[in-house]
Amino acid sequence: MKTLVKTFVATAMIAISTCSMASVKPEERNLITADLAIDEYVGAMTEGQVANLDRLFTSDFNQKICGKQDLNHSRSEMIEFLKKQKGIKMNCKTTTQIVEELPDYAIAKVTMQFDGFSKTDLITLVKENGAWKISKSVNSYK
Repeated sequence: MKTLVKTFVATAMIAISTCSMASVKPEERNLITADLAIDEYVGAMTEGQVANLDRLFTSDFNQKICGKQDLNHSRSEMIEFLKKQKGIKMNCKTTTQIVEELPDYAIAKVTMQFDGFSKTDLITLVKENGAWKISKSVNSYK
């Protein structure tokens, strides 16, 4: 009997926690870990998910694209570009790796493998007011 009661209680707790997590809208999700911020970034870059863009980047965010001609983009340019990509899914395989993580600072490597080329993105994250944000992105292509 005790086992049956424990099973019901555990099942109810799982159901309640699952429902409460599912009820949080993507635009309300707090980026409380570096992993969550990286997931939001990958979602925006590869799947056109634009719900948290205003909270994802620091005010001084900068993107640098390395190539024959280096390009730089500001926070507003990046957000504008990603909003235009809303709902567009990239045909690539994405891998992420946190290279270094400290209490308020992290560096991550995001690799997007397309047919015929790959894009590597080194991103710097900082913790501001309890939320992780991306402050810098450096891209290269192979």
